[in-house]
Order: sequence, then C-alpha cells, then structure tokens
Amino acid sequence: MKKPLPSPGTPQGLSRRTLLGGAAAAGTLVALEAHADSTPAPRGKPFELEEATVSELQAAMTSGKSTAHGLAERYLARIQELDRTGDSALHSVIELNPDALAIAAALDEERKAKGPRGPLHGIPVLIKDNIATADKMQTTAGSRALIGAVPPRDAFVVERLRAAGAVILGKTNLSEWANFRSTHSSSGWSGRGGQCRNPYALDRTPSGSSSGSGAATAANFCAVSVGTETDGSIVSPSAACSLVGLKPTLGLVSRSGIIPLAHSQDSAGPMTRTVADAAALLGVLAGLDPGDAITATSKGHAQTDYTRFLEPNGLKGARIGVARERFFGYHPATDALIERALELMKAQGAIIVDPANIPTAAKLDEPEMEVLLFEFKADIEAYLAGLGTRTHLKTLADLIRFNEENRDTELPWFGQELFHQSVEKGPLTDKKYLKALAACRKLSRAQGIDAVMAKHKLDALVAPTQAPPGLIDLVNGDHWLGSSSTPAAVAGYPSITVPAGYVAGLPVGLSFIGRAWSEPTLLRLAFAYEQASRLRRPPGFAPTADLRQANT
Repeated sequence: MKKPLPSPGTPQGLSRRTLLGGAAAAGTLVALEAHADSTPAPRGKPFELEEATVSELQAAMTSGKSTAHGLAERYLARIQELDRTGDSALHSVIELNPDALAIAAALDEERKAKGPRGPLHGIPVLIKDNIATADKMQTTAGSRALIGAVPPRDAFVVERLRAAGAVILGKTNLSEWANFRSTHSSSGWSGRGGQCRNPYALDRTPSGSSSGSGAATAANFCAVSVGTETDGSIVSPSAACSLVGLKPTLGLVSRSGIIPLAHSQDSAGPMTRTVADAAALLGVLAGLDPGDAITATSKGHAQTDYTRFLEPNGLKGARIGVARERFFGYHPATDALIERALELMKAQGAIIVDPANIPTAAKLDEPEMEVLLFEFKADIEAYLAGLGTRTHLKTLADLIRFNEENRDTELPWFGQELFHQSVEKGPLTDKKYLKALAACRKLSRAQGIDAVMAKHKLDALVAPTQAPPGLIDLVNGDHWLGSSSTPAAVAGYPSITVPAGYVAGLPVGLSFIGRAWSEPTLLRLAFAYEQASRLRRPPGFAPTADLRQANT
C-alpha cells in the first residue's frame, strides 16, 4: 500500500511516485563494481561528438564533413566502450540494432540523390525497450517473459522516426514493466538488462523508468532518445541525468505499439541534451494515428515544427507561478538551486507569482494508484492479445507465473506485489475504477492545474523536478524524498524538465508545467531559461559522488 507524501522535511515512505519515476534520493549502497574514491573512471579517447546537437550533426552531414554511417559508427563504438564492459559500464543500452549501419548507409545514398528528408535525416536515436520494432530487435519492457515475442508491426512513433530518416541504434534498458511490478524496486533494473547506472556517479540511480534513455543520452551514446512516462518516467531520469525531458499532453504522441502501463496517463516523449533537440524530436513524434484514438484530440494542436517557438527572450513578460506546497522543503540544497533559477528568470523579465500552489496536489496519490492498478491489468492483457501466437503468455496471471518460475532471473532482488494487486482488479466498468478516474481528472485538471493557472493568469508553473539522484540499493529498493511530476501526469498535461544545477556533482532539474496543448509555451520558456543559465555539463563517469564539490 502506498503512503501519502510527507510534509516538508519529513522522510517519505512508499508512494506511487516511488514506483513509477523513482530517483532514489537517499539509500544504502549495495556492491555495484564501484571504487572507494571518486576518481573518474577511464573514458578512453576524447569523443569528437560529445554534446553534439541535432542541428550540428545535420550541418556536418550537409557539408560533407560527416555521414550518417560515420555518426552511427562513432556512437556504436562509444556504446561498446562505455556501456558494455569494464568498471564504467552503464548498462543503459539493452540491445543494438544489427541493421543500424546498413540503414545509415542507405540514408547517405538517399541524401546524395534527393537531399535530406528533414532535421532527423541520418540522426542516431535510441528508443526505450517498451517501444515496438518489427525488426531483428526485441521488445520486452525489460522482462525475459517477452523475449522472442516480436511485435507484428512497428510502434507508430517508430514509423514516424523511420519516415523522418532517423537511424535507430538500439533499445535502452528500463525499470522493468515501467517500474510497475514491485513496491520496493530499484529504478533502472530489469531482468533482461540488469542494473542501469548514472553516468554522473556510477553508484547513483539513473532513475526510472526511462532510465536507459536518460543515462545513454547523457553519456552521449546517441544524439537524442525516446522515453515513455506514466508518472515521472521521462522527467525523472532526465533530471537525474542533467537532460531536457518533455512529457507531452496526452494524445499528442501515439501510444500504439508501446507496451502499456495505463492508457489514461501513458505518453512517449523526447529525452535530449538541449531544448532545441527536444523541440525537433517532438515535431517528428507528434501526429494523428488511427491506431490510437486519443490522438484525434490533438487535431488543431499538434505542430510539425516546434523549433519555431524557441525564443532566447521568451521569459520576458511571462507569468511564472511557483508551486511551493509539497514540491519544496524536502531537500535544502535542491531548494537553493531552484531559488537561484527563479532569480534568473526574474532577471530575464519573467513575472514570478510566488506562491502559486496546486490546491489539490495532496489528494491525487490514492485515486491515481487505483486507476493504474485497474488499467495495467486491462491494458497489458490487450497488448499480449495483440501479439497473437508470438507468445503463449496472455494474461497478467501468466506473467506472474512466469516470474515465479524464473525467480532467479526475474525476482532476485524484489517481488511483484503490484502485479498481485492489479490481477485482483475487475474490468474497467467497475464502479471503483470509474470513481477513481473521475476523481483524478477533476482533482488534477479543473480543481488543480487549471484552477491555479486561471487564478493567477499564469503561462506556466515551476517546481523542482526532484532531489539529486540517490544511491542504488537493490536490497531495500528506492528511497524517495519528493518530486513534482504527479499533477501533470494525472491530468495528462505537458511538463518539461531542464538542468537547474548540481549538488555534489549530482544533477537537479527544474520543471515547467502547463495546461493541455501548451508545449509551444513550455518550450519557449524552457529554451529561454536554458540559454540564460547554460548549466548542463557532460558526465564524468565517476565511481561515486565527490561530496567535497560545491553545489553549482
């Protein structure tokens, strides 16, 4: 059973947010191939593509200085060097695409003959291992249960990426089943991929559930990546890895072909090193999909080019509300960084409304968990049915039984309590489900985000995304202090996190939260803040955090 979030300064027990997004903000280190000091791990030769942006890579290909094949080769070699073996191995990439170089070479020939398809032509991308590809790669949500169950077709977002000319390098590791299996899981662990680690300090969590996408992108294993979120699973690992992570409005990006958790909240979205790259990737991912009816709601809202909303002076005159209640006070060093961010935004011409609290924030956890437990059972069984004869596993009860029969590989550290709770739920016509769903929508939207933004005439709300990433603890699981992802996640509204600084070298993020379809506004604000702050720096693959570092 989950417990409510604590009042500021109070240690938190189990909560729904721990299960779904889970950067561990404090914990006990287990043995994880780490050194006793904080000397950076060997990283080989300097990487010529480090921190390269989509536009820079595109310019290099346009000028002939580089090719898609050459870019893919360099990123694949870096993955092999730093992700697979040795003390600095991140275990962020669960599988490589054996056709990546051939695809890149074909795109080079197409560029010569016809020119580029668009901004992602030839750009190397990694995608989370719950996003279906009907190719030589697996789609497993990190579980050994789905090995060999190749989906009948690509996920819609994969179709969009391929059509745009992106080169899919491989699949990223994740918190197994999107971190909805156990009440004391370790974020970033999967039965198939093992424990993913944070490139800023290898004994720290990369957070979840899009942990591999976060760690890999931060480590420059790709240009950009795609993650998925139900509650925090894009923004949390993005904050933990000093990235930009954008969780779109529900319906802007299709979920067809993505292994589900809960359809009322699931979304895919960009995880990148810059706001401009997130905007470029979002323009490719967004689109109407007949296979996901909810995308019809995006008609008139979806954009094909979100980069046109990026303004360096975009904070000038913007009304920014500070959501303090429940989202500040759990970690003083994090608060200090966000206070500095608020001063910077004010200096850039923003009007800071402080406080601008979300009045219903404390009421969301209980109905949200009820909805997720009901929807997970229904949605995962619908996905399994869609695999047809490709798998003999057809129900959540089948998955529970598989885990029990493969306990050594699937249940070595933590159990499947949430699976057991979910399998007991009835159909989506159940009155308990319908009541919880109605409560979620009312509390998060009309009485929550919409209410506070209307009251103060706000362009966006801001809050710390979460505390710095804590120590990996496979024995006890994640230990969570606080986060701000839940209101937007439950509402199905957009949020974007950007780097806000570092505590002892560990990343902290700042979240901008808005109303439905406000991605253009959020990108404008986040870009202006990013350009004024310039806080992201690449990771050093240190075995552990240097606690002597000043907070920056």
